[in-house]
Amino acid sequence: MMKLWQFHGGVHLNGYKELSCDVPIAPAHIPQYLILPLQQHIGEPTKPVVKVGDKVLKGQIIAECRMQDCSMLMSAPIHASSSGTVVSIETHHVPHPSGLKASCIIIETDGEDRWIDLQPITNYETLSSEVVRGYVAKAGIVGLGGAGFPSHIKLRPGDIEILIINGAECEPYITCDDRLMREYPQDIIAGAQILRHILGDIKQCFIGVEDNKPQAYDALLQAARGQNIEVIKVPTLYPTGGERQLIKVLTNKEIGRGQLPADKGIIVHNIETTRAVYRAVTQGKPLISRVVTITGDGIKTPSNLEVLLGTPMNALIEQCGKTSSATKLIMGGTMMGLSLPTDEMPVVKTTNCLLSLTNQEASQSNPVMPCIRCGACASACPINLLPQQLYWYVKAKDFEKVQDYALFDCIECGCCSYVCPSHIPLISYYRYAKAEIRAQQTEKQKSDIARQRHEFKKFRLEREKAEKAARHREKIATPSEGKKSVIKEAMEKMKAKAKNK
Repeated sequence: MMKLWQFHGGVHLNGYKELSCDVPIAPAHIPQYLILPLQQHIGEPTKPVVKVGDKVLKGQIIAECRMQDCSMLMSAPIHASSSGTVVSIETHHVPHPSGLKASCIIIETDGEDRWIDLQPITNYETLSSEVVRGYVAKAGIVGLGGAGFPSHIKLRPGDIEILIINGAECEPYITCDDRLMREYPQDIIAGAQILRHILGDIKQCFIGVEDNKPQAYDALLQAARGQNIEVIKVPTLYPTGGERQLIKVLTNKEIGRGQLPADKGIIVHNIETTRAVYRAVTQGKPLISRVVTITGDGIKTPSNLEVLLGTPMNALIEQCGKTSSATKLIMGGTMMGLSLPTDEMPVVKTTNCLLSLTNQEASQSNPVMPCIRCGACASACPINLLPQQLYWYVKAKDFEKVQDYALFDCIECGCCSYVCPSHIPLISYYRYAKAEIRAQQTEKQKSDIARQRHEFKKFRLEREKAEKAARHREKIATPSEGKKSVIKEAMEKMKAKAKNK
């Protein structure tokens, strides 16, 4: 049995996964309209390659990277999720912490769901890793565990020795990865082998599954026989599904501040991302759908649905049934999820769960009391930070000290807020501080640019003035040919006049 390690902190949560974990994946209905934001990933936004009135097919690229070779850019193309007509390219509400609208391509579906001509790779082992990586980039695949990092960037060749497939799924309520591991274990194992081929000389491949998912573990174990892939049960402790925490549990390697897992020879990919890679390479299908858990006491029939990207969230809630007491909608789980102001937003690549809470659940908030310096937050922090100190410095608006205490290492997992006996919303303070620091840095950059432009203008004007003065002096010191002839003529006249006298 493989030895496991433990990361610092963490909390045991009531997962509420029983609401949907035994519900098989079912297809969501094709909506009347698909709303597809131009940016559904970390990095550069895409640019539309269609215009209003264009007919599109399922899987067709409708927004591409700003460089022709998207495998070289931190970006990912957007594809039509179903066939239909582009009716608008406009701003629309999207699920984002800023709450702002973003540019979207809106497609009216025709109900035919007609695919483009797919071009799968029949034998990827005969192709170079760069060619296969290009397929992943062209398919628009990003990290589907929530981060949205373009997957082809992680798959650049390097000194990678360990590949980890993340099946921990530690957030409360979410069960989409659990169902994928139960129902599509062969696809996940095949996807892991494709990732190994792209990365090159991988010595070890692990799939970490929390021990509260025995059926998923057994399914993967059966599918992985003879594949040189280890399926490992890890303890159920939030946030084991965090990239750095899972690395620590499986390898005992610490990813330091400012480091990436790749710096330690490790790459981590999510379960659904791995399946998306399998479908892109072996079936030629780009990322146009994903499994979404629709759950919570505000949902009549909690479900796991295969959803077309761009589907309005209210269409999914209508399909599953909304209770009269539903009051709050969250994208994701209760710990790191994003509270949404409306259900008219579209499902995007990073939407893994829609959680509808009732009045009773949403109102379970206790009054905030003064910090008693108990240290529970520091004991629970999986990054080994000092949340209490961060809190005091944020309250004092001492943003330099906040950064000294590694604010930006915080993964906003919510463990500190969860264990705080004073019910202080610590994560809210940290998010505020991060936003303020970023705003100040932006203002400083603008100020620096303005100062540089002013100084350059001043330098240019002084240079032009000096050059003008130099030309004037030269002009005086060096008479022109015309002036020389006039002077010579005057001198001759004076000489002639003197002779005559």
